[in-house]
Amino acid sequence: MESLLIKGGVPLHGEVRISGAKNAVLPIMAATLLTKERCVIHRVPDLSDVGFMGKILASLGADVRFEDGTLTVQAAKIKGHGDYDLIRKMRGSICILGPLLGRLGKAQVSLPGGCVIGTRPIDLHLKGMRDLGAKITIEKGYVVAKAPRLLGTDLFLGGRSGPTVLGTANVMMAAALADGVTIIESAACEPEVTNLADFLNAMGAKISGAGSPTITITGVKELDGAEHEVIPDRIEASTFAIAAAATGGEVRIKGARPDHMHAVLDKLRECGVKIERHGPDMTVKRTGRLKPVDITTLPYSGFPTDCQAQMMALMALTPGLSIITERIFESRFMHVPELARLGADISIEGPSAIVKGGRPLSGAPIMASDLRASAALVIAGMAAKGSTQVNRIYHLDRGYEKIDTKLKKLGARIERVEGE
Repeated sequence: MESLLIKGGVPLHGEVRISGAKNAVLPIMAATLLTKERCVIHRVPDLSDVGFMGKILASLGADVRFEDGTLTVQAAKIKGHGDYDLIRKMRGSICILGPLLGRLGKAQVSLPGGCVIGTRPIDLHLKGMRDLGAKITIEKGYVVAKAPRLLGTDLFLGGRSGPTVLGTANVMMAAALADGVTIIESAACEPEVTNLADFLNAMGAKISGAGSPTITITGVKELDGAEHEVIPDRIEASTFAIAAAATGGEVRIKGARPDHMHAVLDKLRECGVKIERHGPDMTVKRTGRLKPVDITTLPYSGFPTDCQAQMMALMALTPGLSIITERIFESRFMHVPELARLGADISIEGPSAIVKGGRPLSGAPIMASDLRASAALVIAGMAAKGSTQVNRIYHLDRGYEKIDTKLKKLGARIERVEGE
C-alpha cells in the first residue's frame, strides 16, 4: 500500500493549476445516463472516484472513454441494475438513482459506501423520489425504485444538517424527465449543483434557480447529448491556499474561482494571510505571525466541512486558542489523534475541537482515515520538523489529482513510497 514520505520545513513557492471539481464531475457523469446521445465533458480530473464512476457507467451499458482530461460517454442502451460491488464502494454512486429512474422508470442500486466520517443517510434522496411518484423498497442491500411515470411536484429537501447536495442533484436529474413542474425547496446552493444544472440545460432540460434554495424544473420528454466543462475544484484550491499559509510560503493558484471560496478566504485573511485576487487566479502569501480563528462548518456559502481538517492543521501551528465546530458530519474529527502524533494539542468537546496552537510539530508515521483528513496530515507534515510518513493515501487519490506531483513543483520534499 502506498504512502507519502514528507520532509518538512520547506515553504511552498510557485504556481499551481487547479483541477476540475470531484464533487461536480460525479453527478455530471451520472447525468449522461439521461440521454442516448454522446456527451463530452472537459476538465475531468484523473481521480480514483472518477475511475470508479466510469466503471459503474460501463457496467450499466454505457460506452465510456477518458483521455487527456476529456471524458466521452454514450449511454445508447443501458440497464437499470447497478453492479453491487462497484456501487457500494463509493457514496457518490447513489447519484445514478435519479437518472436511471427518470429514463427507464426503474432502478436497482446498492446502498453506497465511502469515507468513514459519520452517518450520511440517503433518506432525503429516497424522499425526493417518492415525492415524484416512485415506489421505493430496500431489498437485500439494494434500493429498488419503480415509477412507470414520474410526476412533477413541490418537495422539500432540508435535513438535520441542512440541504443535501447529492440529494438535490439526484432529484433534479430525475425531475428533468418527469411530467410537469417540480419545485425543490431547501435545495443545496453549492456551485457543484449549479454546474450540474448548466450541463442538464445544455442537454435540453428546463431548470431555473440553481444556486438558490428554490430550484424549478420543468420536465421534458427527452434530453440530447451535450458538451460541457467542469468547474474548478474549490476544495483543492482551498487546500493549496491553506498549505501555502501553513508552510509560510507564497503560491499563485491558477484557475481557482475565488468567488466560490469566500468563507475560506475570509478566515485565512482573518488569521493574517495575505490574498490577492487576479480574476480566476489568486496569490496566497503568509508574511507574519498567524492569528487564531474560530470556525463553524455550515452548508454553502458557509465554511465547508471539506476544509475543516485542513484549517485545523493550520490552527495547530497558530499560537493561541481556536475552536472548530463541525455541524455537518458528527464523526469528522478522526484526524485529531494523528495530528496529536505530530505534537498538536487538540481536545474534543462535543461537536467542537479545542485547538491550543503554536506548539512545534515534529514528523512521525501517521494514518489517513478519509479524504480531507489525508490533506490535513500532508499539510501538517510539510510544516513539521523532520520526516512524516502518511499511510493509506488511497483516500487522497480519491479527490486530489496528482497532489504529490503538484506539491513537488512548489518545492515540497515529498515522495510516494510503498508504506504499511
